[in-house]
Amino acid sequence: MNSDGADSGKKLDLSDVTCDAKYNEALVHQVVTAYMAGARSGTRAQKNRSAVAGGGAKPFNQKGTGRARAGTIRSPIWRGGGKVFPAETQVFDQKVNRKMYSGGMRAILSELLRTERMTIVDGFSVAEPKTSLVAGQLKALGKSDVLIVTEEPDQALVLGARNIPNVEVTDLSGLNPYSLLKHEDVVITAEAVSKLEGMFS
Repeated sequence: MNSDGADSGKKLDLSDVTCDAKYNEALVHQVVTAYMAGARSGTRAQKNRSAVAGGGAKPFNQKGTGRARAGTIRSPIWRGGGKVFPAETQVFDQKVNRKMYSGGMRAILSELLRTERMTIVDGFSVAEPKTSLVAGQLKALGKSDVLIVTEEPDQALVLGARNIPNVEVTDLSGLNPYSLLKHEDVVITAEAVSKLEGMFS
């Protein structure tokens, strides 16, 4: 199919290994969860009493003041003191074997083809980074909530599509399971499909 919605008359042979895989819901869930967990920053941090600045000297005498004894102004019970159990930087990464990830991606791609949510086009590009040009092609294809996948990064296409709601553009290097399942439809170029055969086979 052409990007204007017309039938190009070309046929593309896809291997059963890549595009006829059984949908394994548990595996797909694990792959998507691991991807989303890896995207978390986990950069929260607080200071304990040893990391807070100041407080080296005893604030007042041990006896004679009538106050409770104190050894440092950076005690957790003092204002400005350190936390007792501070939050620390955390890594949320989950280990997924390469074969498991490839299997999950094959299952997702196969399911998209079976449910007719994936459209293969000869090419998808714009001459200028204009929203109207991208919107016109998507209207011709009848797509509104869509992920556009190209073989190589296309800056003009990315800039033209970034102001359109529910439209995402990525190349093969940025293809991920979450984006594939997030959108109702996937539009992918024939060249990108050919390279997918080698990436997840």
